[in-house]
Amino acid sequence: MPFAPFEWIDDEARRRADAGLVRTLRARPAEPELLDLASNDYLGLTRHPEVTAAAAEAAQRWGAGATGSRLVTGSTALHAELERELAAFCGFEAALVLSSGYAANLAALTALTGRGSLIVSDAGNHASIVDGCRLSRAETAVVPHADPEAVAKALHAHDGRALAVTDSVFSVDGDAAPLRELVDVCRTHRAALLVDDAHGLGVLGEGGRGAPAAAGLAGDDGIVTTVTLSKSLGSQGGAVLGPARVIDHLVNTARTFIFDTGLAPAAAGAALASLRLLRREPERAGRARTVATALYERLTAAGLTAVRPDAAVVSVRAPSPDAAVRWSADCRAAGMAVGCFRPPSVPDGISRLRLTARADLTGAQIETAVETVLRTAPTA
Repeated sequence: MPFAPFEWIDDEARRRADAGLVRTLRARPAEPELLDLASNDYLGLTRHPEVTAAAAEAAQRWGAGATGSRLVTGSTALHAELERELAAFCGFEAALVLSSGYAANLAALTALTGRGSLIVSDAGNHASIVDGCRLSRAETAVVPHADPEAVAKALHAHDGRALAVTDSVFSVDGDAAPLRELVDVCRTHRAALLVDDAHGLGVLGEGGRGAPAAAGLAGDDGIVTTVTLSKSLGSQGGAVLGPARVIDHLVNTARTFIFDTGLAPAAAGAALASLRLLRREPERAGRARTVATALYERLTAAGLTAVRPDAAVVSVRAPSPDAAVRWSADCRAAGMAVGCFRPPSVPDGISRLRLTARADLTGAQIETAVETVLRTAPTA
């Protein structure tokens, strides 16, 4: 019998198919054909002329790629400029730009913990946080969602270095973490707090300065935050923000920074242009929240079950994984793209449509979105 070391993959594929959990890649066209409520382009900046022009200019000046890790040849003046302006905008002492938000979370979690330390992680945290906890070699306590008392209990039982970690806005349901309560708990137990603000930057806080700023916690000595440049800023990449000594420590110890090729200059240029545009047009943040609230109110008034959005994510529950997939497909057939979240991507096992509000959606587009979701909703 021939040797087939990957034959087990066929069995895994059959199990996924039987469970209705097969994922497929779909190439999108260069010109949008669908009303987009699936992407994370919360401020509508990824196609903004100033942003795309800045990306092109950066590529022409600095080259298509970073050419190496940030510590070798991959740092440009653009990277340094973006770090300074991002830290100042969000109210932190310093920032470090990495190739993705995923890499930023891995960097912070692995460099700020380690053997003998404790990470207390919310059960609803993003997969990048879960992976960072696993790679850190620290003891990890997963606590119930948005439960500061559970965090306090876990920290109380540990003697030594500790860090609590939470999304600021949870990507599945769009609800916000109780940051002020978490900070109080961490201060009481002499622990640090890491906040993944991927879905808060550009949407929450004055002019979109993020969830820590909205909670009055920006620049706190005990807080480190991670952000992505691929959502509200319409580009690609990630960053860690916090006290200067934390950022210096990451430069010297974070493996996803030291051994990864730096962010491409085009992405850095685009993110910097978006950040400056947001500073000039701070009303975009409030508009994204207004659109999310309008979607939620219209859909729940019509009888659907949804979670009240704290930022720009609107989560609408589906009866089953299969129903969610059909619902999403029917929306697409009707001319609108929506997200479809189902197990194992959702920790609570509940399938959902995930609608993302955008600041540039018109009233007519909001009306179309609501009508499409309602018209295609499963009957049972």
